[in-house]
Amino acid sequence: MSYILGISAFYHDSAACLIRDGDIVAAAQEERFTRKKHDPGFPAHAVTYCLAEAGISLKDLRYIAFYDKPLVKFERLIETYLSFAPKGLQSFVAAMPVWLKEKLLLRNLLAKEFTALAPGIKQSELPQLLFGEHHESHAASAFYPSPYEKAGVLCMDGVGEWATTSAWLGDGHTLTPLWEIPFPHSLGLLYSAFTYYTGFKVNSGEYKVMGLAPYGEPKYVKPIYEHLLDLKPDGTFRLNMEYFNYCTGLTMTGNKFDDLFGGPARKPESKLTQREMDLARSVQEVTEEVMLRVTRTLHDETGIEHLCMAGGVALNCVGNGRILREGPFKSIWIQPAAGDAGGAVGAALSAWHRYDDQPRPRGNGMDRMSGSYLGPKHSNAEIEQFLKRTEAPYELLADGVLFDRVAKDLADGKVVGWLQGRMEFGPRALGGRSILGDARNTKMQSVMNLKIKYRESFRPFAPSILRERVSDFFEMETDSPYMLLVAPVRETRRLPSPTDRSNLWGIDLLNVPRSDVPAITHLDYSARIQTVHEETNPRYYRLLKAFEAQTGYPLLVNTSFNVRGEPIVCTPEDAYRCFMRTEMDVLVLENCVLYKAQQKPLEKDINWQQEFELD
Repeated sequence: MSYILGISAFYHDSAACLIRDGDIVAAAQEERFTRKKHDPGFPAHAVTYCLAEAGISLKDLRYIAFYDKPLVKFERLIETYLSFAPKGLQSFVAAMPVWLKEKLLLRNLLAKEFTALAPGIKQSELPQLLFGEHHESHAASAFYPSPYEKAGVLCMDGVGEWATTSAWLGDGHTLTPLWEIPFPHSLGLLYSAFTYYTGFKVNSGEYKVMGLAPYGEPKYVKPIYEHLLDLKPDGTFRLNMEYFNYCTGLTMTGNKFDDLFGGPARKPESKLTQREMDLARSVQEVTEEVMLRVTRTLHDETGIEHLCMAGGVALNCVGNGRILREGPFKSIWIQPAAGDAGGAVGAALSAWHRYDDQPRPRGNGMDRMSGSYLGPKHSNAEIEQFLKRTEAPYELLADGVLFDRVAKDLADGKVVGWLQGRMEFGPRALGGRSILGDARNTKMQSVMNLKIKYRESFRPFAPSILRERVSDFFEMETDSPYMLLVAPVRETRRLPSPTDRSNLWGIDLLNVPRSDVPAITHLDYSARIQTVHEETNPRYYRLLKAFEAQTGYPLLVNTSFNVRGEPIVCTPEDAYRCFMRTEMDVLVLENCVLYKAQQKPLEKDINWQQEFELD
């Protein structure tokens, strides 16, 4: 057997992925173990987990594959500073110590970290270390696990080494680069600039901009096209760097950006105004237009029926939904860990298929991500041992009782923490580490946001729905197992808008029910959908079936099991702690069920919110 370990590290969202003869065995993000959101450090815990899951050691690896080429990235950094000199001096001085101390000597740093994981191994005994290009890793993560034998591949993010957008042709086990758009012209960085300007955190607040967009009007689209973005009919573009500061400064935008949009950036945590909503709507519409034009060009050039996507922009599920509905491709498949964490998957698979020239297995119509359930799992025996040690009252229920009981609790309006099976890989909770609620409940969105997640009230929630019932509720016929596609709620499910909206604006509109499943219907009658499949998550599927049997509704609100600023929970201990810190009613750890009313308060846990940096 041939084992290859893929690594993503030292920028943000560090992760590890282990493959065996081309099949993904395990993958996890470091943040889940360290409890530090977007942890950029060496993924020691994730590597240890992956090796343990396969029952192997470092010596059993054929290769270790890193997801980008730091020397090429350093070349881009130097050239950028020189081209903008002397304006880039401040950020140059800030960046150089880290590069000179660590990133230029990455091979030595990685060797040191790996030998620390296995003290008995010498550096000379480590497996061969390979470095792939950043967008090559993204492209490999998108195409190789996809269900397609042949596909166009589109990667869009902030920046890799030089590329910010790249197009590829995937055919069998080959990936051929077609074209790219280079730094500093970046759709991902344009979106991040507006994320920064609207007062959210870059690399984590982009979801908030997307969720805020329906509350606004696209009043700034014209200034964006006239001053910031020169967009061609084929989707290629250039940014006017006079308005941006990310090449030369320590912020995303500069004074000209402020002047264009009527003032300085919103201060984080300050009150949201209609301006931020309009800015969010505007950049979202521009982003969708670029995505649509680029994908149409890729289709025109290749004639391929299928599209694969990765890179941070591929997490823009509203844009993805429009590509599916309005674009020329028959189907699309998006890597569930589309950001840098997924680079670990791509690096490993690229080493197997491209470096070793190994074929892909014959497809069976399904992808090779195993539903993205690639992380650790915990047995009932382990969970019971923890609960007894904690002196937490619980019930151990057989499957025949469990699903009906939890379905009834949900139907009664209770909020349920749900830990089952292997942890998800990627930013979405998919029924392995989820907080669940009844989508019919008109209060569920505000309760979950304010009393469970402790986050902004405007942020929408997503539904999990039985795959075979998706078209009964949404204008969509396809699979969406990774919650990366947005689709409209069916007209027959919608409720009429109030005739008098003169006293309602922005966030006030949140309290107006828009369908018979109001908790998951966003302001524009859309929803970010996860289709649940019996083959990949039979236990979550059974819960949805039980809820359907009791209520007639085959869907639930599904949000990630964490509070704001915290990574998704990994262990039963993480889940219990989050359960006790919030107003969740029920906690389900495999077959163990806990009720909040029966628990004693956590001791010495008053200032717990200070543990997490607000994102």
